Amino acid sequence: MDNLTHSLIGAVLGQAGLKRRTGLAMPALIIGANIPDIDAACFFWLEGTEHLGFRRGITHGPPAMVLLPLLLAGALWWFDRWQSGRGTRPEGRLPVSFKWLYLLSLIGTLSHPLFDWFNVYGIRLLEPFSSKWFHGDVLFIIDVWLWALLGFGLWFSLRRERRGGEWQHPARVAIAVMAAYIGLNSAITWRTEASSLMREPYPVEAIASPVPLAFWERERIVRLQDGAWLSSAWTGLSAGQGYAYPDAERCQMPSPVQLARGGSQVAAFLLWSQAPFVERTVDGSVILRDARFYGPRARDRFSVALPQVKCVPLPAG
Repeated sequence: MDNLTHSLIGAVLGQAGLKRRTGLAMPALIIGANIPDIDAACFFWLEGTEHLGFRRGITHGPPAMVLLPLLLAGALWWFDRWQSGRGTRPEGRLPVSFKWLYLLSLIGTLSHPLFDWFNVYGIRLLEPFSSKWFHGDVLFIIDVWLWALLGFGLWFSLRRERRGGEWQHPARVAIAVMAAYIGLNSAITWRTEASSLMREPYPVEAIASPVPLAFWERERIVRLQDGAWLSSAWTGLSAGQGYAYPDAERCQMPSPVQLARGGSQVAAFLLWSQAPFVERTVDGSVILRDARFYGPRARDRFSVALPQVKCVPLPAG
């Protein structure tokens, strides 16, 4: 998910009562909910599509889930001691417990891969032990309804706290409603994927991709037995009307030898892609794309060209 969502989740968990466990609890929860995204620094040294093969990997796997909270708790504990030594520690701050700092940092950090799993982009949950991608296809990566729900719950809780009222209840209600919302979206995804497998052209794999704003709708993306990917969105069809190829000419997947010649860009793309297909360019060569991200704003960001490989059209039908 986007970092605003991660931050709101950490903040609402704090307002639900966890922030009373120790001083600096809110920074532990909010920073912890975002800290796995330190892998975004890869943009400073990786080029093109290489970041696709790096993001949501090593900093989202089991070792990172243990080490990152430990580093965060240590930094916050040191910060509290540093402020105490300078005489600038706020008087109203609760005593700092390293045990609780670590536990809250861990809770915040664990919330990150959970919510990243909810979208179609996916996450490598077992890195570095396995590079297998997992994706729940439950929420769109930027869910404005989740923003509104968590934002209102946080605002109402903070407002009550400032007025001396019972401030934990609004945050807990927001968490309960969020769980129900996620459950509803999970049911929509499950039903869409199950129905996709039982209708023509009877695919072997189905992805129900959430769309912006209309949380009740899904883009159907399916893989046929010959490996070709189809989508209900490529020709503007609704999810219930069927599938089609995009307007551009589809090509056969290049051989492993041809793909290997593409170097690190192609290797990173293929490591990341869950629904790869090949499209013909105007000069007759090919470009690798992913069926999940073929919209006008995403197609160029999630693709890699193979200018030395000529398009071999897919068989008709």
